Amino acid sequence: MPNLTFLLRALITLTAIPPAEAQDPYQLLRQPSDGFASVMPGRVFTFPNDHYPHEKFKIEWWYLTANLSDFEGNDFGVHWTLFRQAMNAGINQRGWQSNQTWMAHAAVSTPDSFSFSQRFARGGIGQSGVERSDTGGFEAWMDDWLWRSQSDGPFPALLTAGTENHRFQLTLSASDKWVLQGKEGYSQKSNLGQASYYYSQPFVEIGGTIWVDGSPLEVEGDGWLDREWSSQPLSGNQAGWDWISLHLSDGTALMVYQLRHDSGEHYISGSLARQSGQTTFLEPSDVTLTPVSETTVAFPDGSRTLPLEWEVSVPSLNIEVNVAAVVAAAGHEDALSFRRRAHELGEEGLELAPAAEPAVLVGLELAVAPVHLLPVALLAEAADGRRRRRAPC
Repeated sequence: MPNLTFLLRALITLTAIPPAEAQDPYQLLRQPSDGFASVMPGRVFTFPNDHYPHEKFKIEWWYLTANLSDFEGNDFGVHWTLFRQAMNAGINQRGWQSNQTWMAHAAVSTPDSFSFSQRFARGGIGQSGVERSDTGGFEAWMDDWLWRSQSDGPFPALLTAGTENHRFQLTLSASDKWVLQGKEGYSQKSNLGQASYYYSQPFVEIGGTIWVDGSPLEVEGDGWLDREWSSQPLSGNQAGWDWISLHLSDGTALMVYQLRHDSGEHYISGSLARQSGQTTFLEPSDVTLTPVSETTVAFPDGSRTLPLEWEVSVPSLNIEVNVAAVVAAAGHEDALSFRRRAHELGEEGLELAPAAEPAVLVGLELAVAPVHLLPVALLAEAADGRRRRRAPC
């Protein structure tokens, strides 16, 4: 589940939010979608058109996580997102009359550091957006952060962004075999009808350069792109989510999430995707997502106790994985980075339970009130200790 918490900060910054809603940021995601388009089953996805904004819907995002490494074996993580939010259900207009707002987020983790940056923009004035370029190519940007493809889809592309201490310029390549999440792209979020349209490309090949304090490092690895849009993604009794994505050793990609209910009866779902685009939908009864241990993490407004170790079980697919995250950088208002470890290897990687499915953690995301999100996007280390290499891009 992507990081809507970042989007909440954009909304709070760019709009007048009543005090009660400011105290409960998830209220923005529970609001009725009156006037906006509704998410319904049976939608037929069309590409490349669906790579671009759906302005009749309230919320939308383009969300990339990547696990990279240099040729000395150092591990890096990159996280890049672009969010669109409609302020009202009216027709979008050009210029300052636009009803669209945008938020972008970038993060880089290294073996020794973590940094992130986020930006906000109004729509309609050219500062941010997702459009076809004059030459017909896909472009997603905010200011000088730019995802640019020569094709009318997101791949192949060059992505340029950065933070105060880190910059990156990465080439992105992937097939056009898109994974439709949920039931043919209809991703249910509750038993009350909340849902999103959701598709992914879990198999992105990445190469390029990360600048760490001005020094360039050549890196390569794997990434995961999520695309999602909706008008009311949470029901009235939901507050936050947990989302995990894994690359398994057999070449498949596992994604599971749970939307937390006040009653404790969380809504769980997921999928197992193959590089061919074939997907196995996971019903709530198919997945068990269990927190194993908790860790105290420092935030600017105080410490929080959070579950940073999880057991993911899909008995019907004979998958059982123990995912542990080690805090790499704390004290950030909106984002934390985690570093995974494998006790069996004596090095950073993914910690697996005995006899578990070898896997590479692509993302672990915990959305917790008031407005904190904990994304994981680190490392490209096979669980059996064999580093996977490709020729430089």
